[in-house]
Amino acid sequence: MVSLWSRFDSLPAGRFNAWVANWAQMHDWQSDVDRVPELLGRLEHGDDDAAWSELGHRLMLERDLVSPAGIAALPHLVRLAPGSTKARHLAGEIMERSAGQHGCDDLLADSADAIAEFGIHLDRHLKSRPADYLVTFRALLAVREQYHWANVLGDFTDDFYDLLCPHCATQVTVAIGDYGRYSAIRDWNLGDVDRRELRPTPVEELSGVGRWMHEMAIRDGEVVLAEGISHLFGKAECPRCASVFTIADEYEATNCPILR
Repeated sequence: MVSLWSRFDSLPAGRFNAWVANWAQMHDWQSDVDRVPELLGRLEHGDDDAAWSELGHRLMLERDLVSPAGIAALPHLVRLAPGSTKARHLAGEIMERSAGQHGCDDLLADSADAIAEFGIHLDRHLKSRPADYLVTFRALLAVREQYHWANVLGDFTDDFYDLLCPHCATQVTVAIGDYGRYSAIRDWNLGDVDRRELRPTPVEELSGVGRWMHEMAIRDGEVVLAEGISHLFGKAECPRCASVFTIADEYEATNCPILR
């Protein structure tokens, strides 16, 4: 996976290098090469629900895999994003899946300036405390190359994280939500049994992406999100062997795919 991180903090807002995709080589999920640029052209001239719907289906496969045409469309969507929620959301979905198999790493690298500009826009949008805060936050995580958390982070109202205890390999369920914040053994008849309270990491001890996520949430007044992050990057006790481990580290080790 190419690294785009260095562009994010160095690009002035509103300025990224334009480039022209060779659409003849950019197939969408309908195996067409000409329909996506036509749809983008329509959207440049105004909102069009039918065009947005078709574009989403052509660029994303069941909201999971992104097509080559989706990578090629990023700069166009970024240009529309400041005035279009649909453009912002679709560009965010593409970014969240950009570490997957699409065969267009070179094209993604060519889009680095546009992606950095997108990050600036997302950050500005977050500061407005929008209704789509979590969607925007996850998109910004993808821009920051935190693809795993961009795809799995929830709002901590009803979140579960399944992982393996690093000491005894027991399957442990970690719950972070309104119902409680605990580690447990999940029994499909009895529910979560042998619960142990989580140990959130104090703010001053957070580091890396956990610290960045927490600082962003606090900056924007997202208290529930910030508290959830401090628990997610905190400690849990295994109900089986009583060992203590860092939740985020073990969850990533169990669930994070190996990137190319």
